[in-house]
Amino acid sequence: MTTLIRNGTLVTAEKTLAADLLIDGETIRDVRAGIPPETARRVIDAAGMLVFPGGIDVHTHLDMPFGGSTSSDDFETGTRAAAFGGTTTLIDFAIQARGMTMRQALDLWWKKADGRASIDYGLHMIVTDLPDAGLEDMDSMVAEGVSSFKLFMAYPGVLMVDDATIFKALSQTARNGALICMHAENGSVIDVIIRRALAEGKKAPIYHALTRPVTAEAEAVHRAIAMAEIAGVPVYIVHLSSEDALNQVREARDRGLPAFAETCPQYLLLSVDELARPGFEGAKYVFTPPLREKSHLPKLWDGLKHDHLQVVSTDHCPFCFEDQKAIGKDDFTKIPNGGPGIENRLQLIYHHGVNEGRISLNRFVELVSTTPAKLFGLYPRKGELAAGSDADIVIWDPNQEHSISAKTHHMRVDYSMFEGFRVTGNARTVISRGEILVEGGRYLGRAGRGRFLKRAARGGAWK
Repeated sequence: MTTLIRNGTLVTAEKTLAADLLIDGETIRDVRAGIPPETARRVIDAAGMLVFPGGIDVHTHLDMPFGGSTSSDDFETGTRAAAFGGTTTLIDFAIQARGMTMRQALDLWWKKADGRASIDYGLHMIVTDLPDAGLEDMDSMVAEGVSSFKLFMAYPGVLMVDDATIFKALSQTARNGALICMHAENGSVIDVIIRRALAEGKKAPIYHALTRPVTAEAEAVHRAIAMAEIAGVPVYIVHLSSEDALNQVREARDRGLPAFAETCPQYLLLSVDELARPGFEGAKYVFTPPLREKSHLPKLWDGLKHDHLQVVSTDHCPFCFEDQKAIGKDDFTKIPNGGPGIENRLQLIYHHGVNEGRISLNRFVELVSTTPAKLFGLYPRKGELAAGSDADIVIWDPNQEHSISAKTHHMRVDYSMFEGFRVTGNARTVISRGEILVEGGRYLGRAGRGRFLKRAARGGAWK
């Protein structure tokens, strides 16, 4: 099938131009003005529309066990919701539970995704057990196309690893070209603060935030960057939430270090006030790191504008309010950590970023598609509008108004963190490898068409 997208305004990370785009099968064949309509069997008129590469969400947790429950979106429902929002590629996390090999974890997550994913996907490996013999397992994962690893400085006794383990993993990436992703919070200190709070009877959702101070995040970010500097390798900080932590990344980058970081829509648009909602409503906003005071929000937007932050992802990890979040009704430490957002990322960042003048249109594409592809070994196959790239394309209506609500979203969760948010700008047509998945609000995709992506080591955005 050949498809011609005509009359649209093409937007990449580097330029905006009036041009046509010709798709041949699964890839882009040509990008230029004036491609004859008879060149293609199918013609899509994109007059008045923006055309940009499909979104890439590099931080999701589908079908993930956590806190006595499992995230409510699996690879079928989660990737369908992603497609509705204009995301055509995601990278999820396989978890190496203690006592499990990385190979076993990878096989388990392949089984979760096989036959269910409707968009292309990659996998990071969460490392919880790394004896010296396990370092070769990291090399094996890189050979399999799993070229990034996540380590936790939080959740002691469950996911947290010590500094020696982190440094060994960082050092190994100097040899195999992988990228270490760090959940940076001082888990040991936080654990002491939590125990004190519980002993004082402080068990409401708001204490999830009050027991995880910004300094505990900033200290861990500083320590992670320092260990990476000693090892002589890049490091990527996930879901950065505060100005204090941002300052650590900015200072490192100002010194020329390859330190990278992402933030998420919730840290740009919501505040700790959400956790203080009456009753148990605040549980909807329990995720880690927690929401911060409103003063941090404009600082994070500035970080995106000035490239102190390089990526916007979602950390999509939904748990239904009524029957999953309720596990922690009498104890905030038992509330499953996570929230939904995979469907709304592009809508929120376009509206509150581009429409409100915080970032340019090209920077928007860079943050939600191109830089994620570069950092995680997918570029230029993904994240670009160029001959030879996969035909992952979003035709975006910049004037379409949309009200975000659990009543209309496609995520399998009974609430929205952004309930009632009104946005202008939405995906009209979403194409993955030349196949239309979403057209005018109708889902045309199918479970199982998404492919596992073997990602290259040492992506092309080290700067």
